[in-house]
Amino acid sequence: MLAFILRRLFQSLIVMLSVALIAFAMFRFVGDPVNQIVSIDTPQAQVAEIRRSLGLDDAFLVQFGRYIYNAARLEFGVSYQFRLPVISLLGERAPATLELAFCSALFSLAVGIPMGVYTALRRESPLAKLFQAISLIGISLPAFLIGILLIYLFSVTLGWLPSFGRGEVVKIGSWWTTGLLTGSGLKALILPSITLGLFQMTLIMRLVRAEMLEVLRADYIKFARARGLKTRAIHFGHALKNTLVPVITIAGLQLGSIIAFAIITETVFQWPGMGQLFLRSVQNVDIPIMAAYLMLISFLFVSINLAVDLLYALVDPRLRATVGA
Repeated sequence: MLAFILRRLFQSLIVMLSVALIAFAMFRFVGDPVNQIVSIDTPQAQVAEIRRSLGLDDAFLVQFGRYIYNAARLEFGVSYQFRLPVISLLGERAPATLELAFCSALFSLAVGIPMGVYTALRRESPLAKLFQAISLIGISLPAFLIGILLIYLFSVTLGWLPSFGRGEVVKIGSWWTTGLLTGSGLKALILPSITLGLFQMTLIMRLVRAEMLEVLRADYIKFARARGLKTRAIHFGHALKNTLVPVITIAGLQLGSIIAFAIITETVFQWPGMGQLFLRSVQNVDIPIMAAYLMLISFLFVSINLAVDLLYALVDPRLRATVGA
């Protein structure tokens, strides 16, 4: 097991270095960040001094090595636009994005798994057909359109929920803020969480349904029925347990996708998260923020993937035996 963990850690490190190299190389040559700092009538001597102070005159490998060294210490430089440390800007907005992502993931799991089980066990019922129709809508419609429709229905027409913002938040500790402890914060979370988690919910529902149908046809399920076990014990004690093994992998990877692709939802609902900050940095060619955001997202993907691999090895006895060998 230790060799398996070390091998996964080494692979994760290679992935992080590759992503860092690609991101740094791509954004290193997107425009000139100095033009975003100085005005048109700035003397060339001052422009050259700013370029030298930012280290933009150094060789590519020198800049990349310096960036990796600083990133390992969570030092991503100073924003060209805000003139503030990038880590502080991301830290201010990270709670909003992470809270939205985890609420969306919780919604997709809490709703998707029961819907998938029900549609597998009650395939011909009207409710199961309705769930499958909802899953087609969730997969087919883009997130921004779903968000706009929800805003029109629940905010404009019914007036039940807010259409933008995070609501009232409570500060916990030195930097974390949450809206889960206030009424307006909980209301503000509902629409963006559903918008962001609907695609993942439908994906999990269809995956659980397909896996459940496959497991119910397995020989050991037939043997359990022949032994006279109760239907509930067969469905939830044997079939569902084995169905959730591949769901763990998909759900873990989808959590990273939720965090990465929260940009669209944050834009539609004016959610003050990292996605909005990233879009503003793209518009202003703010390279430190763009590179730091991509490094952060890749780190989350790699970390979640590593955790899923380890959890998968613990849940699946066959894989655990292979890893032990």
